Amino acid sequence: MAPPGLIHSAPGPLDTCVPLSPAGAAAASTAASAASMSGSVTETPSAIQICRIMRPDDANVAGNVHGGTILKMIEEAGAIISTRHCNSQRGERCVAALARVERTDFLSPMCIGEVAHVSAEITYTSKHSVEVQVNVMSENILTGAKKLTNKATLWYVPLSLKNVDKVLEVPPVVYSRQEQEEEGRKRYEAQKLERMGTKWRNGDVVQPVLNPEPNTVSYSQSSLIHLVGPSDCTLHGFVHGGVTMKLMDEVAGIVAARHCKTNIVTASVDAINFHDKIRKGCVITISGRMTFTSNKSMEIEVLVDADPVVGSSQKRYRAASAFFTYVSLSQEGRPLPVPQLVPETEDEKKRFEEGKGRYLQMKAKRQGQAEPQP
Repeated sequence: MAPPGLIHSAPGPLDTCVPLSPAGAAAASTAASAASMSGSVTETPSAIQICRIMRPDDANVAGNVHGGTILKMIEEAGAIISTRHCNSQRGERCVAALARVERTDFLSPMCIGEVAHVSAEITYTSKHSVEVQVNVMSENILTGAKKLTNKATLWYVPLSLKNVDKVLEVPPVVYSRQEQEEEGRKRYEAQKLERMGTKWRNGDVVQPVLNPEPNTVSYSQSSLIHLVGPSDCTLHGFVHGGVTMKLMDEVAGIVAARHCKTNIVTASVDAINFHDKIRKGCVITISGRMTFTSNKSMEIEVLVDADPVVGSSQKRYRAASAFFTYVSLSQEGRPLPVPQLVPETEDEKKRFEEGKGRYLQMKAKRQGQAEPQP
């Protein structure tokens, strides 16, 4: 995905790429100059690549790389390129904050010892948001074999460093084809509508139940309480979106494991919506509950609530929400049947039917993509 003038760092901690080839730099300069004549573009690269070797502390129970670790790397790449872009012109300095992650599929597991190559590219900008598309490749450094493991689309908004509640304007990008801008605008409008549609659920709370029966929602529902510290935050005192996503994935994994009592892996993440910022010092509660099961998959809803307990009169608020899909695996890594969820209350039955609708919609979409084109 990265243009010829960019090269990733050597395996090690996450790092950004740098302009390298004079020819690539000249091409980028020519494109920027031509675009600047129309008064509409920046000179910053529209794509980067970062990489890191996967270590034992990145592993999940099954021995593969934890899905939350991959989500965190995806967000870090998106944050780098969108923040660079939003500060590419003179004006008020800002930091790009994650607003939404579109559906993300885990196409193939990544193993410990492999190198993750995370490529991020800006594909659309609106007045106040940036769309970043990210691909993750795994590389076996012994054989050189590479495979695509993840694809994701993220949306960021630029927040002023002087006033983090102020959203700044985004420098526009130049598109090689007019269709790219039109397609991007359609994606922007679609995610905006879907994001608005999630707000009605923000009053939902996961309540504990005494002595729940197996295979019920109450039996597997789980919560994690976390005090937000400096290591969770950006330099400006707000939680990294990737940190929140990793915690959400951990809770969803606990719910899935409690339900089926086998090894489990993340299969996909439906759109993650970030409703509000989480500040350093907040206590966050990440709650997960099973909403739907098919024969081989489980849908888990995850809610993140923030409680500003230190030096604030603000009440507890909903910070993020998402749906995760997990599959059950045998010790040999083969898919296993999933115990069927038993919804008890009217709300649980309603959520089950909604989850079934999402499952059938995505199944039909996959089947449509698999059909040969005439």
